[in-house]
Amino acid sequence: MQAEKVSLAYATGQVLHDVSFAVAAGESFGIIGPNGSGKSSLLKLISGVLKPTAGELRLEGRPAHLHPRRSLARWMAVLQQDALPPLDFTVREVIEMGRFPFQNWLGDERNGDARQLIDTIVDRLQLQELQHRSVSQLSGGERQRVALGKVMAQQPRLLLLDEPTTYLDIGYQVQMMEWIRRWQQEEELTVVAVLHDLNLAAQYCGRLLLVQAGRVVSIGQPEEVIRPELLERVYGTQPIVLPHPATGVPQVLLHGGGAEHEA
Repeated sequence: MQAEKVSLAYATGQVLHDVSFAVAAGESFGIIGPNGSGKSSLLKLISGVLKPTAGELRLEGRPAHLHPRRSLARWMAVLQQDALPPLDFTVREVIEMGRFPFQNWLGDERNGDARQLIDTIVDRLQLQELQHRSVSQLSGGERQRVALGKVMAQQPRLLLLDEPTTYLDIGYQVQMMEWIRRWQQEEELTVVAVLHDLNLAAQYCGRLLLVQAGRVVSIGQPEEVIRPELLERVYGTQPIVLPHPATGVPQVLLHGGGAEHEA
């Protein structure tokens, strides 16, 4: 993936300004920044939903918005912060929906039955006891687990995460990110994640892109980006940054007395 001087404007104004970065195959790349900084808009450009107003964002050498949607869905998947509304489909049926890009108009797959793949995903995400239950009966954390199963069923090479842990408690957040990391490592999956939690971003992403008001502030490894002076400049608060005692990656502690955050 490569973005070269990408800009994006809506009718209400410009949201991205000359954003450039590259992501290598198999990399875990995080996008962080305050609310309204353009993170989700950037993810929509990567997914091909939006076209840049200037510059170019290429996936495998081709502008993202020019990839046919169905063929793109065979190798790219998106997991959002509230990926599944309370549906009347069962857990297993929702996971099976991830196979849609590979099916013909009769619902058959060229390469045979995907039941073994679905069984593996159900087992891996510990959904055995829930697989025949309606999604409408599940908690938010359980629904997000099902949503992860659905994108796993797509067997993508590129996974886009749009703040997938926002509505999850701390236990589900870590569990979700651990599943994704294991999957990424085993399949050499490329992951681009918009994350609100800086500590999760530092723990699970090899490189970070920090944006503010649609502009790149910093890009690099977590220890190069998660720095007190940068975070104070971008977030308007004075953080304490310490190395994680187990992994050594920077972790953020907040305290009072910082400048007021501008809306």
